[in-house]
Amino acid sequence: MREKATTLYLGPQHPGITGNMMIRLKVKGDTIVQATTEVGYLHRAFEKLAERRNWLQSFTLMCRFCVPEPDPVEESYARAVETLEGREVPERAKYIRVLVLELARIASYMLWYGGQAGSLGLYTIGQWSVGDRNYILDLFEELTGGRVYHMYIWPGGVRRDLPMGFEEKVLKTMDYLEKRLDDYEDLMFDNAIFRKRTIGVGIIDPEKAIEWGVVGPPLRGCGIQHDVRIDEPYEVYDQLDFEVPTEEGCDIWARANVRRREIRQSIRIIRQVIDKMPKGEFYNKIPNPHKWRLPKGDAYVRTEAVRGEVGMYIASDGSEHPRRVHFRGAAYVHAVTLLEDLLVGENVADVSAIMNSLGTCPPEIER
Repeated sequence: MREKATTLYLGPQHPGITGNMMIRLKVKGDTIVQATTEVGYLHRAFEKLAERRNWLQSFTLMCRFCVPEPDPVEESYARAVETLEGREVPERAKYIRVLVLELARIASYMLWYGGQAGSLGLYTIGQWSVGDRNYILDLFEELTGGRVYHMYIWPGGVRRDLPMGFEEKVLKTMDYLEKRLDDYEDLMFDNAIFRKRTIGVGIIDPEKAIEWGVVGPPLRGCGIQHDVRIDEPYEVYDQLDFEVPTEEGCDIWARANVRRREIRQSIRIIRQVIDKMPKGEFYNKIPNPHKWRLPKGDAYVRTEAVRGEVGMYIASDGSEHPRRVHFRGAAYVHAVTLLEDLLVGENVADVSAIMNSLGTCPPEIER
């Protein structure tokens, strides 16, 4: 008897991905024969909203592009505006920006730890990592007033200076997390179930990865070293010593190993930033936002987010608000082009694990 294909719907709310996005699966038995990404559950349109607001009001929309990792988008918008206007940023502000970006990187990876392990039934890791992530959110709350949305990296520098004693609290948190990572690795990476469910699963063809524009840990998990912080340094990354981990397996296991190694590199960067941070101004004040006009022209900048390279394009017609704002993130490539191809031939039980390993963020697609 010929086996019939069955249609299954995963989502729009499900483990394995941050945000609302549905995957329509056709399966024969428990093997996927076709996968289609379906979006439309977030009605965002932030790019068009930005074009109706002045240059500073538009900045407050940026953190909504990806909820778990808003800071790289703030960074991208701020640098694009500064590039277009030619505004200099104080040296201290550059160091503070890197500190914030790397703290945000660790916080996002803590969330990934819980999602990746939880998608395979290892729920203890999620309880640990989300709890430990709160220590970083405590730092953000003290620094910016917000735990998730910060609106802190803005054109001209940062919104406020570091509070008294903040550097010591950061170092203490890094010491704690560095020891804690050993427990994560013992429970997750030395776990026979995790190894069996990730090694050889969700393999990305390295040549296709380049062709499709895959970035971040999925690309570095294919043995390809690409990181904007090294390839096109911004802020003070060229003054810091760190490595860009790569793995050769091209599977979930390889991508997971890249991420766990990158957390330790972020801790290494943060310690150097605090050690080298100069005194001085933290903000090159902008004009009255309601009268602030940027010169005609356009600018494009690249930033290394947790999900990989992201880009911000802005264009000005000389008025008080942007003529065009466009954000290029990893989510469209990873959650549509790559995911639909990657799921074919895989077991339906591995869908959430594969999705989580790609680091997709649906709000980026519906921006």
